[in-house]
Formats: sequence, structure tokens, C-alpha cells
Amino acid sequence: MDYAARERDADFLMNDVFNIQEKWSQIEAFQELSPDLVKAVIAEGGRLASEVMAPLNEVGDQHGCQLKDGEVTTPPGFKEAFAELTQGGWLGLSGNPAFGGQGMPKSLAGLIEEMFWAANSSLFLYGSLTVGACLSIDAHGSAEQKQTYLEKLYSGAWTGAMALTESHAGTDLGMMRTKAEPQADGSYRITGTKIFITSGEHDLAENIVHLTLARIVDGPKGTKGISLFIVPKYVPQSDGSLGPRNGWASGSLEHKMGINGSATSVINYDGAQGFLLGEEHQGLAAMFTMMNYERLSVGLQGLGAGDLAYQHSAKYAEDRIQGRSATGAQSPDTEADSLLVHPDVRRMLLTQRAYVDGCRAFAFFAGMQLDEAKHNGDERAERFGQLLTPVVKAFLTDKGLEAAVLAQQVLGGHGYVKEWGVEQIVRDARIAQIYEGANGIQALDLAGRKVVRDGGKTLKELLDALGGFDVDPSFQQPVEEAFARLLRVTDSMIARSNEDANLPGAVSTDYLDMMGTTLCAWAWGVMAGKAEDDEFGTVKKQTARFFFARLLPRTIGLEQSILADSDVLMDMPQALFNA
Repeated sequence: MDYAARERDADFLMNDVFNIQEKWSQIEAFQELSPDLVKAVIAEGGRLASEVMAPLNEVGDQHGCQLKDGEVTTPPGFKEAFAELTQGGWLGLSGNPAFGGQGMPKSLAGLIEEMFWAANSSLFLYGSLTVGACLSIDAHGSAEQKQTYLEKLYSGAWTGAMALTESHAGTDLGMMRTKAEPQADGSYRITGTKIFITSGEHDLAENIVHLTLARIVDGPKGTKGISLFIVPKYVPQSDGSLGPRNGWASGSLEHKMGINGSATSVINYDGAQGFLLGEEHQGLAAMFTMMNYERLSVGLQGLGAGDLAYQHSAKYAEDRIQGRSATGAQSPDTEADSLLVHPDVRRMLLTQRAYVDGCRAFAFFAGMQLDEAKHNGDERAERFGQLLTPVVKAFLTDKGLEAAVLAQQVLGGHGYVKEWGVEQIVRDARIAQIYEGANGIQALDLAGRKVVRDGGKTLKELLDALGGFDVDPSFQQPVEEAFARLLRVTDSMIARSNEDANLPGAVSTDYLDMMGTTLCAWAWGVMAGKAEDDEFGTVKKQTARFFFARLLPRTIGLEQSILADSDVLMDMPQALFNA
């Protein structure tokens, strides 16, 4: 499945829109990050995505993973491609240099991740979970744990996985039953079953390190009693060698709608040896270090799917001839005109591109906040990053699926059959709205925890900060009106929530959609102002015009929806839902 990495777009965001090199020069950790080095990283990441990963995307879907005699094998070519991915140091791109990471900015790593997700989401899942495990161990692990695990994980010799979900619990982690029994040597015996474990068992690495949530025997009830444990497939010995196989196994592989090249296991822990990561009964805090990275990364997965879908449908629309233009034949020497003469086809393509390019810009801005918070200790940037995380995760994955479905519509019947590959993009994109916290949970987190709880303070500070960017004069007024609309809706939601506990949950999905669309409007206003009059710049300016004329008005309807009270949802008696 062909994919062309968006190297020019990455350069445009870094240098023209955000002048990132100047900002990086003010962070000590990035002093040696020269423009030439950044350009080389982007170019090599793009080559790896387009030449190594993308050709295996359809292969992974067709072959899937296989479980036989307790061993999981990945699709043909995955092992070799993953080796090239890891040998290049890509899993440690923004990792801690003290343990073999390259220490590069998260904002730069995000651009690379988008390329990898677009090229082959199934293959990159093995890497993404590993990066998340590194973050959690680096933040919460002991010196010995960091020394034992980080270098091996950054190198890809070992990979990581996150074991949260149980069949009866889902999002309600307080119902978790997996137990941890303390042992005399300081370790724990982990017993229980986890489902939906991405990269839980496979053949790409010599060891697999599970970060597993469990309840210490006799610990507090509910979420307060949950702890996090490192549970490796093979327990490392004091000399660094691998010891015997640990007491867990993949009981089965999930049969999924998409991402078939990614091994998703039911994992049975039968007295497996685990090692406490962080403090007892503080497992959720440690796990969310990993989870928050995964949420941002999954947002980029949605973005990658949207761009891949756009590339396929735009090329198809250019090549496919069907019908004539409403203004007369545009290609009189052929029996029909290109699909691109039809306004509705253009609507579908421009919608895809407007969301993809706009989302890429504000996701890059979110990455900038993480860099500022981590390396400069910027408290405001830390809050901005926390506020934007659920928006990046949910909005980008929602629009990624929307773009995939629009691409399928552009191809018509060819979009529904396997031969052209777009139906795979639709299937692969769908999961991103569900895992790492379903999008409804992200929306509730945004509305209830991030906005209502602090009275909208951080949101107002964010919009003030965004207002400091230069916006193309043609779009200054609609951007300001969009900001005012979002603030007006926010004030109303906060005020009504004081009297109605259901209100944030009732309006949260629309509220997140409104915020994401508003952030896209800001991004397009800034990008249009920075675009030159060349071909690349013309694409930006024309797409900006489309966004402000056809997509930003959706926030007007969203405002009306958010103004409705929760009773329109909650007054229906439970018994009548199955009447």
C-alpha cells in the first residue's frame, strides 16, 4: 500500500509556522539539534515509513498473526522491518540519553510517529507500546529497574506491553480482580487474566515486558488499591542474561475488525513473578504516565490513517474518469472527465485534507507544550499539554475515521472491496477511537476534569496564548468569533454543571468536537498567513478557505446542541431502552 511521507509539511510547521528551531535553541537538551540533523531525521523517518513499513501494510492485514503451541508469529516481513526500525534507534528517539535514548523533542518525534502510523499501524503498535513502557519505567522505576530495562527497550531487543483490561471491568479499573501476592524476596506473584493486550506476545523481540495492573492481596478496595508491576516474559538475571520463562502465556488471539498484523492477546498470569513499579497502591498514577503518551500517540495514529486515506482517494479521483463537468467537458479528447471536476468529490477530498493538515498543526503545538514542560519546567505548558491530550486523542481519531470513510466514498464500489486497500484503512482506523480510553471517556475527561473543575482557567489561558500568533488577515475575524463562541459555551457549561451533575457527560462529546474544530480554525488561520504563493502555499490557502467556509460553521450547530440540558438524555426510563 503506497504512502508518501509529508516531509514538506513537517518542514513548513517547524520552520515557517512555529519557528521551532529558535525555541529548541533555548532548551539546553536540544542545543546540538541542528537544522541539518532535524532534516535528516525527517527524511530517514519518511524513507523507513514509505519504503520499509508501507509495503507490509496489506501483507499484515492478509496474513494476520498466528498462535500455535503458545507461540505467536507475526506476518511475513514484520520481523525484518521491525529490526530495521529498532536498529535505527527510532524507539528511543525522544528517550532518556542516560539509558541509550536519543533525547530528541517530543514535537519532532510526533511528526515521525504520524509517518509510521500512516505507513503501517499494525507494525508500529509493537514500537509504540514499547515507547510508552519506557516512559513509565523512567518516571517511576528504581535506579536498578531503569538500568535493567530501559536500554533494552529503547534498542528494541525487548518490547513493552500494557496490561490493564479485564473482561468484566473495562474502563472501571476499580473492579479489577488480578491479584498480587507479596513474596519473601520482595517480588510478587501475579495471578489473573487480562484481555485486549496489544503486543502481549509475539516473535519480534527476545523478551516482552508487561506493565500489569493488579491488586495487592488485602489492599484497599476500588482504584485506591491498584498497583503496577513489571512482569517480563523472561525474568532478567543479575548479570543481564535472561532467566527462565515467567508464568504467563497468551491464551488466545483476539479476532478483530482490523489491525490484523498486530497481535492482540488474552494473557493468563499464573503466579507470574512481578516487580512493583513505583509505590504500592499508586498503580494508576504510574500507568497513566504510559497511558497519556499512548493517547497522544493514538491521536497521531488517527491522523496518519486520515492522511493515508486522503492520499489514496486523491490519486484515485485524479486518475478515474467518470461523467462530465457541469460547465462542459474538461477533457474533450477522452470519453469522460476526471472525478475531480465534480463538486461533491472535491468536498470529500477537501474535508479530508482540511482536517488532516489542521490536526497535524495543533498536534505539533501540543508536542511543543510537552517539551516545554519537561525540559523547562514550564507549569503553564504542563497544563496546556494536559488539556490538549484528550482533544488530540479523540478529535484526531474521530476525523481520521471520517477521512477514511470519505475516501471509501470517493472510490465508490472500489472502496468497499479489498483490492484497492481503502476498506482496510477504514477497518484499521476504527480501533483508534476505542482503545487507550474510548473517545467518550476522553470527552468526559476534557469537559469534567480539565475544564469544569478549574472553572475554564486553563482553556482561557490557552486561547490567550494562541491569540498571540499571527493569523492571516482574511481569517482573523472568524478565528476570533470561534474563540468567543467556545468561551461562551464553556461558561454556560460550567455554570449549568453546578446544578446538574449529568451536564458535563451529556454535552462532552459535542464540546470536544467544538474545541477540536476551533483549534483547527486557529491552525488554518496561522498556516494561511505563513504560506507562500508557490504550489505548496496555494494548497494551504485554498484549503484554509474551504475550512472556514464549510467546516468551521459546524461549531454553530454544536453550540446549540451543547446548550441543551441533560434531561433530554436522562429523562428516558432505563426500562424503555429495550422496550
